[in-house]
Amino acid sequence: MTRSATLAGVFDDLAPGYDHDHHEAVARALLDLVGAGPAEAVADVACGAGAVALQLARSRPSAAPPVLAVDVSPGMIAAGRSRAASAAVAAAIDWRLADAVPLPVADHSLDVVLCASSLHFLGARVLDDWRRALRPGGRVGFTLPSATHFRPSERFSALLAADVPLPAGAEDAEAWITAHGFAGAVSRVHTLGTRRVVVTTATTPDDR
Repeated sequence: MTRSATLAGVFDDLAPGYDHDHHEAVARALLDLVGAGPAEAVADVACGAGAVALQLARSRPSAAPPVLAVDVSPGMIAAGRSRAASAAVAAAIDWRLADAVPLPVADHSLDVVLCASSLHFLGARVLDDWRRALRPGGRVGFTLPSATHFRPSERFSALLAADVPLPAGAEDAEAWITAHGFAGAVSRVHTLGTRRVVVTTATTPDDR
């Protein structure tokens, strides 16, 4: 079984009882830091049940381009579609059942790439694809659980990407994304209940 298939199976199992409240809080923290203009092309990578995409869709004008929401789990995509229909924003999100790499977009076609609660499963390979997909000066925004507070189950521990070190604080996350070719990194640490999340944004260089 491929890694993508394994991830899909795990998150399919989680979809019926997904902790929407926590992921909505993570999405709010991410969007507070990164944001997206009404005309910007945005992708929500490994979107899960669409917490980021749904919050963007609710706040963007109807003429804005749909938010691209990509996930490998059919169960999560189905949950996201249902939530979007209930919120009357179904037309504002373009749901895609696909692996995170490569994103189903043309080179240099996105303004913003967002990834909440997922990068530590995807691995650093996604960063090269984000640079491919983003326009010069485009922005990334992602969250990672704090190394000091993350207590994954055995099942989740086996899925963690070895090349994405969990940050102990903002400085760790900023240094890591800068070392992978992004500029202007800014991170903030948010405590959400018993969990701590490091939220980071950075830009692609203008001179690629």
